[in-house]
Amino acid sequence: MRLLLIRHGQTPSNLKHLLDTAEPGPALTPLGQQQAAALPDALAAERIEALYASTLLRTQLTAAPLAARTGLEVVVRAGIRELAAGELEMRGDDQAIETYLTTAFAWSAGETARRMPGGENGVEALGRFDAVVEEAARTGAGTVAMVSHGAVIRTWTAARADNVDVAFAAAHELRNTGVVILSGAPEKGWRVLRWEDRSVGPEDGGPHASGPAGEPL
Repeated sequence: MRLLLIRHGQTPSNLKHLLDTAEPGPALTPLGQQQAAALPDALAAERIEALYASTLLRTQLTAAPLAARTGLEVVVRAGIRELAAGELEMRGDDQAIETYLTTAFAWSAGETARRMPGGENGVEALGRFDAVVEEAARTGAGTVAMVSHGAVIRTWTAARADNVDVAFAAAHELRNTGVVILSGAPEKGWRVLRWEDRSVGPEDGGPHASGPAGEPL
């Protein structure tokens, strides 16, 4: 299966750098709406056969233009929502963001018993995302697009893909409507083909620039 993990368009909380993870969450900014509208053309070469979004409003608004272009119904699933910030919710200070990301990438590295302050642990977070990917795989779709969130996409990919490590995922934030493309299956494992504008070479498993560089943290 070809799996397209797409970050949602820009929100007001993105502009303020806030850990805004609660439902239903904010809508898109005007720029976010433009980013969502550009997705169908950006992904025109992909033969998307199933389209998913999280339970947060911003992902469903981002998925809407893709749904209109493809004629697909948007399947809404809580499992691909953002990593719950718990006690860090709506904070944007350096300490909160560092705690949030350090905890998330510890999960990717195997420390899944660790818990976000007042929130979920890695077993719960990765498990719920796994469940939606497994559901999509059972549909038999060749290419599946999931509109989700930056932190959970990076965390899950670093945990499950065999050719992208935690250091790379931690160092490369996804832009709004940035796409990570993977190939594989739940029972066989996953390999990243592209991370935004970077292709991933099978010879050494490292990401290589093949266009404009992705934005670093």
